[in-house]
Amino acid sequence: MIAVITGDLINSRQSSPNIWMPDLKAVLDQYGESPKAWELFRGDSFQLKTSKEKVLLCAMHLKAAMRQLPNLDLRMGIGIGEESYGAENITESNGSAYLHSGDAFELTAKQNLVFASGNVDRDELLNLVLELFLLTADQWSKTVATTIQAALEHPDLAQIELGALLNKSQSSISEALKRGAFDELLRLNAVFQKQFNPES
Repeated sequence: MIAVITGDLINSRQSSPNIWMPDLKAVLDQYGESPKAWELFRGDSFQLKTSKEKVLLCAMHLKAAMRQLPNLDLRMGIGIGEESYGAENITESNGSAYLHSGDAFELTAKQNLVFASGNVDRDELLNLVLELFLLTADQWSKTVATTIQAALEHPDLAQIELGALLNKSQSSISEALKRGAFDELLRLNAVFQKQFNPES
């Protein structure tokens, strides 16, 4: 099984691509090479293929990067399933993961992050949990989003080391991660993984 994220920017027309595109590409590049692993299309939309183990934190990574920019955010549909055809350009690939991602994205008008795997009961449960987490994530300030992005990109660094990286005190890092519900995000990711790896 693989995971696919289909997304686009909220309020992108209010901001020059020169502002957000380099940051978006920088995060996407951390998950593979374009155009096989990710691709931009229709100006402000993108599709990314990654592993089911990484996909939720990847979505939050992308969100954190965009939340640092004025008035910008993301709508994303996560799909988990099979890849029956892998093309050189991800937007030409096919399989249930892509179909589930597209189906999830169609529901993002009401919730910025939606999940689909074809298992109705599981999808309903995970989307409820995501909805509750988004009550916090949709309010991330620039400071919180910057700190969460750094924590996701440097998972082995202690808070004092993240502080040195961001030129912040350890207490500031701790407070930002707390406001952003970073510990809850990691716990949510663990629950998410158990849905697909029951033995873990």
